[in-house]
Amino acid sequence: MSYDESPQPAPRRFRRRHLTLAVAALVPTGLVGWLVWQGMSGSGEDGASAATAAGATASSASASPTGPATPRPPGSVPGGGAADDVPGGTDPAGSLAGKVVVIDPGHNPRNKDHPSEINEKVDIGTATKECDTTGTETDSGYTEAEFTLDVAHRLRALLVRQGATVTYTYDNDRPYGPCVDERARIGNEAEADAVVSVHADGSAPGNRGFHVILPAQVKGGGADTSAIVGPSRELGEHIVGNFVRETGSAPSNYLGDGTGLDVREDLGGLNLSTVPKVFLECGNMRDSADAALLTDAEWRQKAARGLAEGISGFLKN
Repeated sequence: MSYDESPQPAPRRFRRRHLTLAVAALVPTGLVGWLVWQGMSGSGEDGASAATAAGATASSASASPTGPATPRPPGSVPGGGAADDVPGGTDPAGSLAGKVVVIDPGHNPRNKDHPSEINEKVDIGTATKECDTTGTETDSGYTEAEFTLDVAHRLRALLVRQGATVTYTYDNDRPYGPCVDERARIGNEAEADAVVSVHADGSAPGNRGFHVILPAQVKGGGADTSAIVGPSRELGEHIVGNFVRETGSAPSNYLGDGTGLDVREDLGGLNLSTVPKVFLECGNMRDSADAALLTDAEWRQKAARGLAEGISGFLKN
């Protein structure tokens, strides 16, 4: 998976509450699952994760539900129709009224048909990077791009039920892309309270679990993450605890030292964001055990619920 963008306006000041970075204090309920898992185990890019060094192949992807998604007009989508009425979620209706969430489904199923366009370099602030990539897939051919769209639809339904206004960066409605810089720009222009980029990794077999990618402190060119590093970490920590609890999946065994958190400075989608944003690698598509989860619709609903509850906890903190 991967992301990037061009110069952005000066970061806006967040209406964020006072930040506490201690994990247990940050998410007393959300991290219960994570802490339980840690106690039992004793374990202490977007795109391919740093695990490529350990034999990773391609990385991150997106997904559509059970077939091609019905194209939707771009932009904010408050409310929800019957097609989005996916069961799940525990937060009361209206609890996220006034909040704007941007969901960024990684990659595009049609990227593979547009190699020249997605390989074109774009400015990510501190460097240049490919517009986008095709993402990875399971051995059976289930693509990351299919996966991410499916989870994005499920997640939107849960957030809309709580009153949030939800915007997609795309919804299977364009021939390729959008490029990583445009994906970041969509979240910025929406003045999102939170942006989550949904992916699945393409690391080596045996590498299992999920991880949340956080923005590093980056400043140069059109990139300046100074204002979002703290709130993005808070968002990521909320997601980790709730994702463990809802899915039963453990944090990555190959990145993050058991925390489920990884910091990257090479992703345009994070470097160019001026609003709190994280990437979630839901599992490793190249590992058979993780692939069995990622291809299961019931597990994907749990993944969406873990994401929704993590986002909700962050927004209400």
